[in-house]
Amino acid sequence: MGPSDAPLRPIPVAAHGHGIQPHHHTVLPPEPDAAQRALDVALAQTGSAQLDLLKEVCRAHPSLLDGWARLGQLAYRAQDPVDAYAYSRVGYHRGLDRLRRHGWGGTGQVRWSEPSNRGFLRSLHLLMLASAAIGEQEEYLRCRQFLLDLDPADGLRVSDLPELGPGQLLDPERLP
Repeated sequence: MGPSDAPLRPIPVAAHGHGIQPHHHTVLPPEPDAAQRALDVALAQTGSAQLDLLKEVCRAHPSLLDGWARLGQLAYRAQDPVDAYAYSRVGYHRGLDRLRRHGWGGTGQVRWSEPSNRGFLRSLHLLMLASAAIGEQEEYLRCRQFLLDLDPADGLRVSDLPELGPGQLLDPERLP
């Protein structure tokens, strides 16, 4: 029996629907300097100026994962979980696309300890919280487990968060 005749072995699939192989770690490349500088300028602002600049950053750099995450966090802080859900979902899906382009393929770890992974993980974290807030309990639980599987070191301290139910918002000071 040659290698091509060997039976295929299934990859274990976790509760969130993704197979995770602990030996494979994906690290996204850093964001372009211009996009990161624009985000830093926006984050240094407060109030409506910050909101306007974050929207401009996302318009000018739609692939900037942390831009979408930070825009979603701003909506979450303003107690608007619907907008937070929408913004975080954009960052999450764009992040999945980027992870696949960089070797993830649906399996492996994506760790918070790698700064270039944080935009994606921050988006997924916010998607988890916003899902709970709008009553999408299954998605909340799936996102929570996905975060724990992607980063077993639990850099976002997801396991320390209280269980959230419909309409509940986490204290915004606990957002990463």
